[in-house]
Amino acid sequence: MTEPLLRRGDEIEYETVAAADGLEKGVLIADDHGAPNFAIRRFVLEPGAEVPKHTNEVEHEQYVLAGEYTVGLEDEEYEVEAGDSLLIPAGAVHWYRNDGDDPGAFICAVPNGDDEIDLLE
Repeated sequence: MTEPLLRRGDEIEYETVAAADGLEKGVLIADDHGAPNFAIRRFVLEPGAEVPKHTNEVEHEQYVLAGEYTVGLEDEEYEVEAGDSLLIPAGAVHWYRNDGDDPGAFICAVPNGDDEIDLLE
């Protein structure tokens, strides 16, 4: 049986994402913490930051926490803001850009396990 777990915000360590200047990731809950099925992560997209076009082997569900930024998904661009949600299917080409003056932040939930990222640019 999985044990309940509480992680406080000050316990989360953020690291720079190598593929994108201005993007940081904090793993909130994952298999390392006893979560059997899904990981949730928090990303911060700094003003001026861009994440290049890429694909992932697994689906993503995202919830925008703060800021406004652009998400490219396949051949469409979407302006997102706090309260918006996205489903990014496995294998879908996607990217991010923050042209604003404030950081953007979002929660991303993914299935546990390997997730190969393929940069397209």
